[in-house]
Parts: sequence; structure tokens; C-alpha cells
Amino acid sequence: MTTFLISHNLQLPNGSIPSLTASELAEGLKSHCDGVITAEALSHHHWLVRLVGKQDPHELASQLVGAWASLREGAGHDVDHAILALGGRKDSPASSGSPLDLGSWGVDVVETMDPKGFLEAINWQALKAARPADGVFEVERLPAQG
Repeated sequence: MTTFLISHNLQLPNGSIPSLTASELAEGLKSHCDGVITAEALSHHHWLVRLVGKQDPHELASQLVGAWASLREGAGHDVDHAILALGGRKDSPASSGSPLDLGSWGVDVVETMDPKGFLEAINWQALKAARPADGVFEVERLPAQG
């Protein structure tokens, strides 16, 4: 079992596409990700959805970015941008009040026109290097080239 706590980082021009609510995300991800056991909307300032699946973290993350694109397309939104899932496993005890438990994965879903620039801006390579290789992942869905 893999548990993701999902946050959303919308790095697109204002008004180009709307944010999705935690409830919309939970319902949509449950219906679009095979093998998901639960998808629960959270009432937290950072974490939007708790997603529990049967897959390993990388496989679940791949399904997550595909499902995110399907949600956007189903709502009539453009998906002419990259969708990233950047995940890190929680390897230390949770802080008080945080729903991110030991062994769970914090996953930031990023929608951006410039995935390379975004990763450079957050110094992703250094962040990854500071973690165990099996404790971090990145999955990228690029827009379809037509």
C-alpha cells in the first residue's frame, strides 16, 4: 500500500485554468486511478487529498499525473502544459497537527509551462540528492505534441 498526501502548485498564468477543490480532486482521482483504495479530501492549508493505492509510489504517481490531465480535460480545461508529481517519503515523525505520517509520501502536483525552469527554481536536484534514492520521485507528463 502507498499513501500520498497531495498538494497543488498551479504555476500557470492567472485565469488560464481554475484551481480544483479538494473534493473535486478526491472524487476525480478515485475514478481515474486504477487500484486506488481511498481518496479523501482534507481540510488542511497545504495538503488537499489523501490518496491510498495498491501500487508502488512511482506507479501511483504515474497514474496520478494521467488522472490529473483527465480531470482537466473532462472539465473542459486546456492541458497544454506539463504536469509534475514531485514526491518525498516522510522518514521522520510527523509534526504536531500534520496529516503527513511516517512512511507516507508528500506529493506536490505542479502544473507549469516550464517544467525544467520550475525544477531549477526549486533546486530540485539538490533536494533529491539530500534524500535516499528510494525516498523521492519525480514523474512528468508533458503536453501532447500535435
